[in-house]
Amino acid sequence: MAEAEDGLEAVARAREREVGLALVDLRMPQVDGVETTRRLMRVEESPRIIVMTTFGVNDQALKALEAGACGFVTKDICREELHHAMDSVTAGGTLVSPGMLGYLMTRAKRGTAAVPTERRAELLDRLNESERHVLALIGAALSNAQIADRLFLSVSSIKARVSRLLQKLELDNRTQAAVLAHELEVLGG
Repeated sequence: MAEAEDGLEAVARAREREVGLALVDLRMPQVDGVETTRRLMRVEESPRIIVMTTFGVNDQALKALEAGACGFVTKDICREELHHAMDSVTAGGTLVSPGMLGYLMTRAKRGTAAVPTERRAELLDRLNESERHVLALIGAALSNAQIADRLFLSVSSIKARVSRLLQKLELDNRTQAAVLAHELEVLGG
């Protein structure tokens, strides 16, 4: 475990040694959490990232998720929930607070979602029924292992399906897929 005073130091530490998980504050001196997330995602063995903020759901939190963060929590989270979040993200899952999901849904309803309405049908048409089901399970914040259990498949098979799904949807990570699942209303599982 290591600590960093700011985003520049966090990125430097991630380059020095293998970091599996990073908790990144959205408000930091010198480099904010969004830019730190972007830079951490460019590190050769990039860590899984959970962004944290005192200020609740906002556009900065969404930008950090779009930059590659796998989770979002507020700093008032209890220790037990934080450990659960860390375990979930480390296991390959995503963690988006109910407040963030509500925020995304509000944006989608106002037409300010990340995916323009006219592209939604096109994106869904790229996926077969099995891929839509996997997308829904990603949207439900299940890890690869949990999806494998649910679908009675191996974890490596799920990893391959998730990779193909991300490629078909032109996405960089599972967090973007989870956000897209909510925007496309591919929910359930």
